[in-house]
Amino acid sequence: MEKFFKLKENGTDVRTEVTAGVTTFLAMVYILAVNPNILAASGMNSAAVFTATAVSAGFATLIMAFYANYPVALASGMGLNAYFAFSVCVPMAKAGVQDPWKIALAAVLCEGIIFILLSLTQFREKLVNDIPMNLKYGITSGIGLFIVIVGLKGAGIVIGDQSTLVTMGKVGSPEFVLAMAGLIIIAVLHHYRVKGDILIGILATWILGIIAQGAGWYKVDVDAGVYSLIPSFAGGFLPAKMNMFAFDFDWIGAHVMDFVVIVFSFLFVDIFDTAGTLIGVASKGNLLDENGKLPRAKQALLSDAIGTVAGACMGTSTVTSYVESSAGVAAGGRTGLTSLTTGVLFFVSLLLSPIFLAIPSFATTPALLWVGLLMLSSVKNMVFDTDTDLADVVSGFMAIVMMPFTYSIANGIMFGMLSWVLLKLLTGKAKEINGIMWICFFLFVARIITLVV
Repeated sequence: MEKFFKLKENGTDVRTEVTAGVTTFLAMVYILAVNPNILAASGMNSAAVFTATAVSAGFATLIMAFYANYPVALASGMGLNAYFAFSVCVPMAKAGVQDPWKIALAAVLCEGIIFILLSLTQFREKLVNDIPMNLKYGITSGIGLFIVIVGLKGAGIVIGDQSTLVTMGKVGSPEFVLAMAGLIIIAVLHHYRVKGDILIGILATWILGIIAQGAGWYKVDVDAGVYSLIPSFAGGFLPAKMNMFAFDFDWIGAHVMDFVVIVFSFLFVDIFDTAGTLIGVASKGNLLDENGKLPRAKQALLSDAIGTVAGACMGTSTVTSYVESSAGVAAGGRTGLTSLTTGVLFFVSLLLSPIFLAIPSFATTPALLWVGLLMLSSVKNMVFDTDTDLADVVSGFMAIVMMPFTYSIANGIMFGMLSWVLLKLLTGKAKEINGIMWICFFLFVARIITLVV
């Protein structure tokens, strides 16, 4: 173990690495409760999604451990799972498409394959570097707001309204009250630096819900979609089967442009999410070289891309590196042994499927709100001075507002990029438009045409 992971060379030991791995697992295990809830909106079976989420997370994290030797864990990405369910599958379902999640899985597969190819070239670095910083921060912030509105909707805190589009839900409902209480719990735990604060917040909200059910406040009504919060062990502890290789490529032939945009949106968010996470975690653990670059970056990126392909084959949304890995790094994790520990724990969690599947959407709402808060914090790095470059300001703003208000991450990326290129052209700064932005511009112009015609 010493020889393989080079523990002494990295100034660590087995005990420290294992402790760090457990810490990372506690920081990100909430995805096992959140992902089945989110992807259920796409028509997928929650139990199958749970199994796919745990297995793909364990598999991808082990690849990162053995191939890249980094203390970085992977799982189905937040934001990407919401895009999968609400921006891709829900609109397709409304349009009459059967099992749209099979098409979305095909898109994730294609995105992962492209990511693998890009990781072998310099194009990925060019894509990351050539997108304006204000637009990057705007996209991150917009995804944060999108996740927030998904969470609020899941607990009935925000509901639809014919007059005002949205309004506040029933304040006295147990879902509303307990979800808000869960957010406060997570915030307090975070203040006191309690490890696993998000997971504890989810479990605390769920337990309070069980108490509410026992007291008669939370009433079970299966016909209305209100299910018992008490886990059922009737089927034992064995996890459900995954939706292996459940791809649908038939729809793509008649909707090529739509499919291209879906794949591009997955790829775009995945690349920036992965690059930002790897650099952030590496910086926290002093893993960057003297030039500020990440050694074995290609191995780390390939591990991430392979995880995405594997996740699609198993039946879950895009698998990506988790920023929560920084919790393990803060605990002393420096090598792949940390990731190995986390990956093994994901496999062990398969035996707890009845518990995770009993956790309701209102109990995962606090987690969504907290993750949204963290992503929205990127807005503080943005420039909003209209006396500077208007293209940067407006594009970042459009990315932020179009995601939650049109309920689509892809729309935010599209209008952000379109507005940046158009304003550069109209303000006499066409020379500042690089090749990457021109490619994105024409891609989204084609997309606009398909929406109009």
